[in-house]
Amino acid sequence: MAPKPYYSYIRVSTIRQGQTGTSLDEQREAIRRYADHCGFAIVQEFEEKETAAKLGRPVFEQMLKGLKQGKSRGVIIHKIDRSARNLKDWANLGELIDQGIEVHFANESLDLQSRGGRLSADIQAVVAADYIRNLREETKKGFYGRVRQGLYPRSAPIGYLDNGKGNVKTPDPARAQLIKQAFELYSTGQWPMNRLLNHLYELGLRNRSGTKVTLNGLATILHNPFYAGLIYIKIKGELFTGAHQPLISKKLFDRVQDVLSGKAVEKRLRHLMLFRKLIRCGSCGSMLIGEKQKGNIYYRCHIQDCPQKTIREDIVEETFISTLLRIRFTEQENRYLRQKTKEQYQEYIQEKDSRKQTLRLQLDQLQDRLAKLTDALIDGLLEKDVYLVRKNKLVSEEQTIKERLNNLDADHGGVTKKIEQFLELVNNAYSSYKLANEVEKRELIKIITSNLVANGKSVIFKLNIPFEIITKCMELPGGSPQRGEDRTLLALLSQLTEYFKDHELYPEEAESRKEKVPLDQAILQGARKITNQSHLFERTTSA
Repeated sequence: MAPKPYYSYIRVSTIRQGQTGTSLDEQREAIRRYADHCGFAIVQEFEEKETAAKLGRPVFEQMLKGLKQGKSRGVIIHKIDRSARNLKDWANLGELIDQGIEVHFANESLDLQSRGGRLSADIQAVVAADYIRNLREETKKGFYGRVRQGLYPRSAPIGYLDNGKGNVKTPDPARAQLIKQAFELYSTGQWPMNRLLNHLYELGLRNRSGTKVTLNGLATILHNPFYAGLIYIKIKGELFTGAHQPLISKKLFDRVQDVLSGKAVEKRLRHLMLFRKLIRCGSCGSMLIGEKQKGNIYYRCHIQDCPQKTIREDIVEETFISTLLRIRFTEQENRYLRQKTKEQYQEYIQEKDSRKQTLRLQLDQLQDRLAKLTDALIDGLLEKDVYLVRKNKLVSEEQTIKERLNNLDADHGGVTKKIEQFLELVNNAYSSYKLANEVEKRELIKIITSNLVANGKSVIFKLNIPFEIITKCMELPGGSPQRGEDRTLLALLSQLTEYFKDHELYPEEAESRKEKVPLDQAILQGARKITNQSHLFERTTSA
C-alpha cells in the first residue's frame, strides 16, 4: 500500500534565524521522524522565515492553497506555535480540519478529529497568540524605554557606528564628515540631488555594503533629524532628544528641509552669470539682463530705446577685481583693530555668561512644560495627535536651546573669531576671489558690493559700508590710525562687534530686528553675508 502524501511546514521568525540558527534543521528532522513512524510520504516541504504574529505569510498561504486544491492529504507541522501565533491563521487551519484535511503536529500528540484534542489545540493556539501579544508589548516597552533615554535601538544611519545594545551611536570617522558636507552643500540650493550624489561618491561616500548610495538613500539622509541630534519614530510620528553627538546643527537641518520642500531654492540657470540681477541701468534704473553670445556674456538694458550700451561680463569683472585690490588694511591697522577687539572681549564674556544663565532657565522651563504635557495626555486632557504636535515642537525647541548652550560653552572665539574672519576676508579678498568657483565668486560679489550701476561702457561699484570705509581710509595720506582714522575704524569695529554679538547670543531677536528695523546698515547686511559665508573663507584661505 502506497504511503499517504503529506506536506511539511517549518518556520522561523526571522531571516537571520534561518541563516544562522539550527531551528529549521531540527524542525525538519522531527517532522521526517514523525512521517516515517506514521508511514506518511512528504511530497513537498514548505519553509518560511517570517513571524507568525502577523498576517500575510506568503509560503503559509501557498501551502493552504495547495491543501484546498487536494494536492496533499494533509500537513505535518512541528508544533502549534510554528503554525500560528495569531487566531486568524489558526481559524484557517480549523476550516481545513473541518473539511477532512489532516493536520498533524510532530512534537505534540493531539487528535484533532476528537472534541478533546481540538479543544486542547484551541487552548494552545490561544496561549501562543497571547504569548506573542505579551512579547510585542514588552518589546515596545524596551524600545521606547531606550528611545526616552536618548538611545536609538535600531541600526545606526550612515555616518554613525553601532556600539552594541544600550550604547550611544558614535560618529563614523570614515563617513561623518561626508554626511556633514552633504547637508552643507545641499543647503546652498545650488546642488541638485543627482549631482550631489555623484560628487559625494567621488569624495568616497559609500553605504555599508561598500556600494554607491542610491538617490532615495541620499534623500533619506537629508530628511533624517538624527544627524541634528533628534530621534524621530515614524510609526508614532514622535520626536525624542538623542544622547548621540549631532553631526550638524539644527539650524542647518532646518535650512535643508526648506530647500527640500522648495521654500529656499533659487531658480537654476543654464548659464551661471556672475552679475545677474546685480547691475542697474544708470539711465532708466532697470536691472540689466545677461545673455550669452559667441562664447561671451553680455549685459544689456531691456528697456527699448534706452541709451545704455551693452557691457561685456569680463570687462565688468576686471573692474571688480581692481576694486578688490584696494580693499585691505595696512599692517598697522590690522594690529590696531586686533588689539581693540581683544580689549572688548572681556565685556563680551560677561554678557555671554548672563546669556547662558538665561538659556538654562529657559531649558528648565521647557522641560517642565514637556512634563506637564505628558501628564495632560495621561490624564486624558489631550488627544494623542494634539499631544504629538505640541511635544515635537517642544523637543525641537529644546534641541535648539541645548545647541546654543553647547556653542556658548565651547567658546570657539565667538565675536572675536568672527571679527578675525572679517579682517582676514578684507586682507585676502582678492586671493579668495581668484581661488573661488563661479558660485562662490558671485557670493563674494554680493558680500562686498551693495550697488552696481552701469554708466556707458563701464560699471560703478558701490561697496558695502565696511568695505567703503576701508577704501576711504586707504585714500587718506598714510592711512594710519594715528592720523584721525581711528575714530572711523573704531566705529566700524563697534558696529561689527554689536552685530556679531547679537547674532551669537540672541540669534532669534537679531533676526526679528533685521526684519522690522531699517538700520542703515549696509554694514549689517555685509556682516550677515560674511557670517553665512564663513565656510567660503575657511576653504579658500586654506587653499
